[in-house]
Amino acid sequence: MARIVILLLLALGMFGAAANGARAALVHVVPVEGPIGPATSDLIARSIDRAAEAGADLVVLRMDTPGGLDTSTRSIIRAIIEAPMPVATYVAPSGARAASAGTFILYASHIAAMAPGTNLGAATPVAIGGSALSMQTEAAGEDAAEEAAKDDAASSERSAGEAAERSAGEAAERSASEAKAIEDAAAYIRSLAEMRGRDPDFAERAVREAASLTYREALDAGVIDLVARNLDELLEAVDGREIELERSTVVLQTADAAVESLEPDWRYQLLAIITNPNVAAILMLIGVYGIIFEFYSPGLVGPGLIGAICLLLGLYAFQVLPVNYAGVGLLLLGIVLVTAEAFVPSFGILGIAGIASFVAGSILLMDTDVPGFGISPWTIGAMATSLSAIFLLTLSMVVRGHKRPVVTGGEAVVHAHGRVESWRDGLGRVRLEGELWHAEGPADLQPGDRVVVTEREGLTVRVAPEKASE
Repeated sequence: MARIVILLLLALGMFGAAANGARAALVHVVPVEGPIGPATSDLIARSIDRAAEAGADLVVLRMDTPGGLDTSTRSIIRAIIEAPMPVATYVAPSGARAASAGTFILYASHIAAMAPGTNLGAATPVAIGGSALSMQTEAAGEDAAEEAAKDDAASSERSAGEAAERSAGEAAERSASEAKAIEDAAAYIRSLAEMRGRDPDFAERAVREAASLTYREALDAGVIDLVARNLDELLEAVDGREIELERSTVVLQTADAAVESLEPDWRYQLLAIITNPNVAAILMLIGVYGIIFEFYSPGLVGPGLIGAICLLLGLYAFQVLPVNYAGVGLLLLGIVLVTAEAFVPSFGILGIAGIASFVAGSILLMDTDVPGFGISPWTIGAMATSLSAIFLLTLSMVVRGHKRPVVTGGEAVVHAHGRVESWRDGLGRVRLEGELWHAEGPADLQPGDRVVVTEREGLTVRVAPEKASE
């Protein structure tokens, strides 16, 4: 009997150990939607750290992005490479894309997957400072189309020669900074492709020629590992796959994995709002004006406090965004000029110059054409309108101030109304605003008569009867 009990206990112990050893895998899913920026970079890095703390076996980046900033993309790629667990990039749902920065992230991931009806590519760096490269490429494309239409009957050898000459001409026209950016991006994505064993040729074409692929073409070309209609199908497909990490090798067991979706938290929402270029520009405007109003009316505290907070938030956003500092300078100069209009009699010149400077600075502010990281013309118009309103209000107050009669000092006596206290032979004293003044005027005035001052000479005023002055 004792032997039977011992055997049962051993069996139960072995069963429990087996159950513990067969713990269900844990998969964290992180939605990556919209432009890749500082907020997205922070979200992915923190999500990988959180997955590591929770003991997750796989992190899936569910991606749909038009592209993003280079600095944020590189931060995300570093986080993926250094992750203690495999990271899969899954372009989904149908209709999603992994364009530009998304292509780099997909190449860097341990597993690359796409849903039917998705695409990737077009990873050419956007030209800095005005999209000169884009404009050149577009012009070259138009020229090529026109030439093709004219030379439709030409031989293929001639066409190939002309195409080669055009390509050489386009390359010669590119500025050094544009060529440098393209070469750097091409080398970077090629190194990622070689590290993950994916097609490096398309990677380079995606950068140099803005090439794109559908999900099926990407699979056939060896750019991605698999096509999955949904997350469950993805997890089943990668089950048992051996993944090489930076410091170890793991075998995925994801067939029956528990899936946990990590929704963006308040930190991500706050960073996304602050690093929106439109919001950053408005924060700078509020911050500068808040501090100016505090200096203009010391002791109010509120405008200065709000202005300081907004200014710091705006400066933080500009620090992480690709900002053109010439644009920032013009922006601040415009605000200062409009404010100076209230203190300097420039007859509107400072205000008009300030509004023009502000609009020019707003247009030049973002040093990139990446989708989602430009300042909306509506925002520029709204801020320019608010500055114009402040300018017009200041100008109208100045004009009304010039027309308003003087109420203090010696000049305020002229046109003042008073009462005769004593009078004889055209001379006497009159009371004006509680003060007695020596006065000259008509000889027929009598004590108690109401008079109005017409002139002032020193401490003597000339008066006339109120009715006569009217």
